[in-house]
Amino acid sequence: MEFNEKLQKLRKDRGLTQEELAEALFVSRTAISKWESGRGYPSIDSLKEISKFFSVTIDELLSTERLLSIAERENKSNIQKMCNLLLGIVDLFSFVLIVLPLYPNPVNGYIYAVNLFNYTETTSFNKLIYWIMFLSLIVVGAVKIVLTQCKIEKGQNIVTGCSMILSILTVLFLAMAKEAYAITLVFILLIIKGMLLFKHSKNA
Repeated sequence: MEFNEKLQKLRKDRGLTQEELAEALFVSRTAISKWESGRGYPSIDSLKEISKFFSVTIDELLSTERLLSIAERENKSNIQKMCNLLLGIVDLFSFVLIVLPLYPNPVNGYIYAVNLFNYTETTSFNKLIYWIMFLSLIVVGAVKIVLTQCKIEKGQNIVTGCSMILSILTVLFLAMAKEAYAITLVFILLIIKGMLLFKHSKNA
């Protein structure tokens, strides 16, 4: 007997509807329907709840092979979620490009490093582009974190793509403007994002 058949039998033996079982397991009725129709399997945590609720062992519900498959799938999902969160955090880290003294400002023959607020030794156009790029990266990072935390898959790839394109454009523009310190930091952040994307793709 397959898992979906076992779950359906256990539920009916208790005289429960799918809605009542869903409430007892703290999941949606759609999830119960999906499990009982064989279109998917519960997470490890949900399996533990099912086992506890019906007083059966997990081994009685699933074969060892299927259990290992679910565990492997969850592990990959957790790694992907962590990579997405870190991608968002790296973009939020662009905030330091605004507040850290990364820009040279000559005063009375001396060159002082100042933050973006106090940077005057560049054109107004350049400074405007800096603000737009840095703030855009911060917004993209925040959106990435919200989508990940809310478990929204739709739009994840678009946001990630925007993040990478923005980072590359920022590196190129800072290189043209010869902002040595700022470009070093942005380039390091870009490399970190590349590594996270590589890790994410390996677990896709």
